[in-house]
Amino acid sequence: MRSPTRLFLFWFLLGLSSQGSVFAEEVLETRPSQVNQATLAVIFSGSETLHYAVSWSGGMKIGDIYMKIQREKAKDDAFNISAKVKDYGPLELFYPVDDTFNCFVSGPMKLPYRYEVQQKEGYRKETKRLTHYDQANLLVRYQKNREPEEQFEIAGTVYNEFASFIITRALALQEGADIVVPTFADKKRQEVKVALLQREKRQTVFGEKETLKVLPKMYFKGLYEKSGDTILWLTDDRCRVPVEIHSKIAIGSLVAELVEYANSACPELRRVKDR
Repeated sequence: MRSPTRLFLFWFLLGLSSQGSVFAEEVLETRPSQVNQATLAVIFSGSETLHYAVSWSGGMKIGDIYMKIQREKAKDDAFNISAKVKDYGPLELFYPVDDTFNCFVSGPMKLPYRYEVQQKEGYRKETKRLTHYDQANLLVRYQKNREPEEQFEIAGTVYNEFASFIITRALALQEGADIVVPTFADKKRQEVKVALLQREKRQTVFGEKETLKVLPKMYFKGLYEKSGDTILWLTDDRCRVPVEIHSKIAIGSLVAELVEYANSACPELRRVKDR
């Protein structure tokens, strides 16, 4: 049995890493010129927290996702992107889920170097996963519990699902001009194209805001087969906050709405109480 809340977390994060480009002669990277450095500085100010309520087809709530970006004290110029998944409602009573994810990134492009996953499901099962990203030597090492370590050679630098989700926020997106975010998923390097579909006004936790409607071009299958794209809406401002994410599946859709946000570098974004 799998948590639908955790599956959704991976759908909207791995959505950025599930469809690679057709084999190309050139190895594509996300270039510094394709990233808004001011936005990146805001995101990695060291104090950002996000709380999403996850619902089925925008109705019944099924869980919560809590994300945080903090400075990593043990390493200069490093940050920890952490996430916690909690189920909600009847499923929580019969099959409690308490999953924790920690993705450590560093450098000017915020590339990952370590990824820790601790999954607790039901009342007995516990799984630990550890991934190391050797960006300089183009090598990824992965280990699950006490199983033998696996190693994968990669053609260029990579993000993972969390780091790719965050760097997407800072991309200098323009309509009609996709940007590649190379991501390690399914045991290989994927060159994922991210597209800006349009700008539109949308009701958010901050009231009505101008947003960027963004499409990671992908296909992803989990416990439920996806039947459509994953779409995310970012505030069209210097903070680029993901306020809503939709992922279609064969029996409806999963929706994550931002319900709480805090970042000392974005004091202008405040929750509208009567929303």
